[in-house]
Amino acid sequence: MELSVQLHMDQERVDRALEDYASQWPDHGPLREAMTYSLMAGGKRIRPVLTLAVCRLFGGQVETALPFACGLEMVHTYSLIHDDLPCMDDDDFRRGKPTSHKVYGQATAVLAGDALLTAAFSVLASAPLPSEQICRGVSVLAQAAGPAGMVGGQILDLLGEGKTLREEDVVTIEALKTGCMIEAAARLGAIAAGSTPEEEEAAATYARKVGLAFQIRDDVLDVLGDAGELGKPIGSDQTRQKSTFVALKGLEACEEWVDTLTKQAIQCLEPFQNKEFLCALAQFLADRTK
Repeated sequence: MELSVQLHMDQERVDRALEDYASQWPDHGPLREAMTYSLMAGGKRIRPVLTLAVCRLFGGQVETALPFACGLEMVHTYSLIHDDLPCMDDDDFRRGKPTSHKVYGQATAVLAGDALLTAAFSVLASAPLPSEQICRGVSVLAQAAGPAGMVGGQILDLLGEGKTLREEDVVTIEALKTGCMIEAAARLGAIAAGSTPEEEEAAATYARKVGLAFQIRDDVLDVLGDAGELGKPIGSDQTRQKSTFVALKGLEACEEWVDTLTKQAIQCLEPFQNKEFLCALAQFLADRTK
């Protein structure tokens, strides 16, 4: 099946499930509306799609992985809501729409993010899987989202603004801030499929390579991208005086690095059958313009 067809099918599958979960949230003032506004604001759904694809790679049923995929996307959405706040990145647009705090105010935006984060783990716990796999999935996502992962990367990113960082420092920040959640997406798919430890590690290594390439590509797009296509302003990294891969290595070196990482990611899947979609997905993310 072509990448675009399978990608669209998985994106729609995730969207339908997210809409179903959102319809069950209690209607306390503007909270549910604010949660749903950001959760259903679009986006490529790359993380949940990766969860489903890895589950499929190892012979699992995507229906069993869907709660893991949706919970992961809820955590990702919460992080975007909080990142956009004036006390953080102070962004007015996300995915071409006004950010949550611009529509609902800062207090409701904070609570919408809090609610999505906590609801996510309830969704993971509802997965039709043995308790051992559910516990492992909850642990993987909590580790990736917390101080040892995304939140840790965010504070290091804030502390690095206005400073000239070394390449290894920027790699560490992005591995925590972005890479951990992409790796978690792959691990969750492997866990849902009941894969072996060796299979899970292969998927995780693939995801780490893809995650770093994804962030380098993001840095390139922040310089060369089109704001209309990206759905957010470009040049924001330079405005906030962030040390980026582009600032450290230049555009040409970054493009070469993305190509190398993508080839390495694809190589990680060499031992497995039915890897075509994940190989094509890695290349698609490397070549993206938005």
